[in-house]
Amino acid sequence: MPEKKPKKKPGAARKRRKLAGQSVGLAAKELATGSLPKAVEELQSAIERDGGKVLTAYREPYGGKWLVVAALPIDQVEPTPYQRNLSDTHVRKLEGVIAKLGRFLDPIIAVRKESKDSQTRYWTPNGNHRLSAMKTLGAKSIVALVVPETAAAYQILALNTEKAHNLRERALEVIKMYQELATLDEATEETYALEFEEAALITLGLCYLENGRFSGGAYHPILRRSDQFIKKALHSALQIRRERAKTLMDLDKTVVEKVEALKAKGFTSPYLKSFVVARINPIRFRPKDAAPLSFDEVMDRMTNAAEKLNVEKVKIEDLARSGGAPEEPSS
Repeated sequence: MPEKKPKKKPGAARKRRKLAGQSVGLAAKELATGSLPKAVEELQSAIERDGGKVLTAYREPYGGKWLVVAALPIDQVEPTPYQRNLSDTHVRKLEGVIAKLGRFLDPIIAVRKESKDSQTRYWTPNGNHRLSAMKTLGAKSIVALVVPETAAAYQILALNTEKAHNLRERALEVIKMYQELATLDEATEETYALEFEEAALITLGLCYLENGRFSGGAYHPILRRSDQFIKKALHSALQIRRERAKTLMDLDKTVVEKVEALKAKGFTSPYLKSFVVARINPIRFRPKDAAPLSFDEVMDRMTNAAEKLNVEKVKIEDLARSGGAPEEPSS
C-alpha cells in the first residue's frame, strides 16, 4: 500500500513556482529599437491633436508589443464604463499619498477611442482610482501608457491589478463589458472567454443588475458547473442570458420562501440559504463520470426540489451537518 503524503500544516508557506527554463522577450537595450508601426505613428499624431504630449514609445519587455508613454489632458480621460465602482477609501488614501509626496509616479493604462458626442478621448481599464485622485487634487494632466490596440481595454480588465475581489463586483464588471461588446460585431461569448472569465459571471451579472442584493454566492458553485458559453453572437446570446437570469431569480424567490419558513420555525443560522440550496442541488453528489447536466436541466431540477422541500421535516442537526458558507453581505 503506497505511503500517504503528510498533510500540509495550516498556514504553511506555499512553495514558489519554478522559474522558466529559458529567457523570453526582449533585452533592456532592445526595448526602444526598431521602426514604429504605422498604427503607433497614427496614435502619436492623434495624441498630439488631442492636446496631449507624446513622451516616448517603446516595446514592452515580455511580448514586444509597442506602447506610447504620453501626458494626456485629464479632462479627456475616463474609466471604461464596465468596470467596478470606485472605493472611496482607496481614492482618499491615494489623494493623501500623492499630495504628501508631491509626485505622481504610477502611470495609468489607457486606450484611445473615437467619440463624436463626448469629450472623452481615452478610456482607462486600469487606473480609475489614480485618475479620480488626480482629478480631485486638481491636476491638469496625467501620464499614461497608451495601448495602440483599443480591444486591449477588454483584455486588460482580465489582468487588472485593481480588479474587484467579490463576486458581485466581478459579475457586474463582466455584464457591463458584455453589453458594450454586443454592439460591436458578431463575436461569440467564447471569443471573449478570457475577458468574461466564466459563463456563470454573465448570468449572475444580469441578476445583480436587476437586484443589487441578489445572493449570487449561494448559486455560483452550481453555475460554474452547469452554465456554459453560448455559441451565438453576443447580441443574440444576450436574450438567452436574460432568460437564464430570470429563471435563476425565480428559483431564488422559492428558496427565500423556504428560508423564511425555516426562520419561522426558530432557525437562526447565517447558513440557511446555503443549506436550502445544498439540499436542492442536483449535482452535489452526482458521479464524476455521469454526463453533465445543462443549465436548463439543473434549474428545472432545483426548482422542482425547492417547491417540494418540506421544511417541517428539517431538523437542527441537519443544518449543523451541512456546513457551507454564510450568505454574502448585502452591498
